[in-house]
This record gives sequence, structure tokens and C-alpha cells, in this order.
Amino acid sequence: MGWLVAASLQGHPYDPAAQTISVLAAPGNSGSWVMTAAFIALGLCHLLTAWGLRPAATAGRLALAAGGLSALAVAVVPAPSSGGSLTHGSVAAVGFAVLAAWPVLAARAGTAVPWALRPVPSLGATAVMAVGAAWFLVELHLHGVAGVAERAVTTLQSVWPFVVVLSCLRGSVREGCPN
Repeated sequence: MGWLVAASLQGHPYDPAAQTISVLAAPGNSGSWVMTAAFIALGLCHLLTAWGLRPAATAGRLALAAGGLSALAVAVVPAPSSGGSLTHGSVAAVGFAVLAAWPVLAARAGTAVPWALRPVPSLGATAVMAVGAAWFLVELHLHGVAGVAERAVTTLQSVWPFVVVLSCLRGSVREGCPN
């Protein structure tokens, strides 16, 4: 994970429990290039997954692609080294929102649908991500463990597309169509 490497390069002044991941990409930080590269890689992965995830509903694929574009935009518009940024915060908020919504938007009904794209798991994933995002906002407002909350949400948002792809591949192999 990019934030682990970037945080280790940043060193002692960075507090991963309280500070956000975006701080690691701020200009002038020693690990900013690593975090910027991680945002770019994540954005490209989301875009490629959205493009190739044919079993998912179109609305979900578009939301996942929007999440990928948001990750790329976060790389282009990093958080400042001190203070806040309305532009960066807005881009990050859009990314959080569309990546939380994409599982339920990608859902399809039916017994032939891969399990991770069925309504109940999709709604569950969206609910967990939405609760995590709310937790992040509360911690950010209270100056608490915003870094922990953000990492929990971003981990879920990064891993769920992989889970969906594995679910689709498993269904394809069972049906005798590994491609």
C-alpha cells in the first residue's frame, strides 16, 4: 500500500492515526512522489476494472470509473503542505461518494449473477463504506483518528472491486468459461 511506503519516507512528524493520506502527497513531503504514484495507480486500476467489468450494471461501472477519475484528480490536485484546500477536499469527497455508491449501483438481480454483484452483498458493501465515510467525517471534525477512519474506508473501497472481479471469475470458471 502506497501510504505505508510514503509514511515511512515521511518519518516521525507524520501521524498516521490523525493525519489523512492526502497529507503524504503534499508538495515538499519526502514521500509525496510515492503517494502520488499510488493515487495514479489506483485511479488507473479503477478505470480498467470499470471498463472490463461487463457483468456489472452500467451505472455501477460508471460510478467506479468516476472513482478512478477522482483518484487521478487527487494526484493532480494534492493537498497543500499546510492548511486545507477546497479543491482537493471536493475532489476527495466526490471520490469517496462515488466509490461508496458503486457497489449498489453495479448490482443486478438473478441467480446467474456473480454473488458480489447481487443486491444484498452490494448493498452491504455500500452500507459499510458509507458508515466508514461518516466515521471519517466525524473524526475529521473532532480532530480525532481521521487517518485510521480514512484508511479503513479506502481499504474497503480499494479491495471491493477486486472481490467483485474474483466473484465474476469464479462464476465464469464454474460455468466452464474461464475467459
